[in-house]
Amino acid sequence: MVLLPAALRVPRSLRKRIRQRRYEITADEAFAEVLESCARTPRPGQDGTWITPEMRAAYVELHRLGFAHSVEAWSDGELAGGLYGVSLGAAFFGESMFAREPDASKVAFVRLMDVLQEWRFQLVDCQVHTEHLARFGAVEWPRSRYLEALERALERPTRQGPWRLSSRVHSPLSESSSQGR
Repeated sequence: MVLLPAALRVPRSLRKRIRQRRYEITADEAFAEVLESCARTPRPGQDGTWITPEMRAAYVELHRLGFAHSVEAWSDGELAGGLYGVSLGAAFFGESMFAREPDASKVAFVRLMDVLQEWRFQLVDCQVHTEHLARFGAVEWPRSRYLEALERALERPTRQGPWRLSSRVHSPLSESSSQGR
């Protein structure tokens, strides 16, 4: 599944949650905690996690090198949800997300899409089809289309190092493409 940052669709109920400003959203402030939380979060229909200790060590190293990033949602100073992934060129490869409070990871995801659009990222590789991602506008592409788009995205320089979210919010909530459909 692939999501173009500009094609993000934000459901009406989530737009309402975002407007409540319940969560403070940050980037790369709690990478290891987000990674660990993703590994420990039970998933329906799954027994255990693919995020083994070896995978955790690899992602922590990618984060140290400036390629892996997390986006965190905080509530009253506590980590309420978040996600992490890998950035190469103008492509972001979403790996996993978790939530301890309602919609926390979704709010972080919407903020990430806003930032990726601002930074002119070309695609987000969501990897696995889920209805959750489809509601946000992610679609399946034929392999040839994906590989062509990925090649173009990888021609761009990688935004390496710690990510910081700008205080300027170019919210997708005000754009017609984000209206719940």
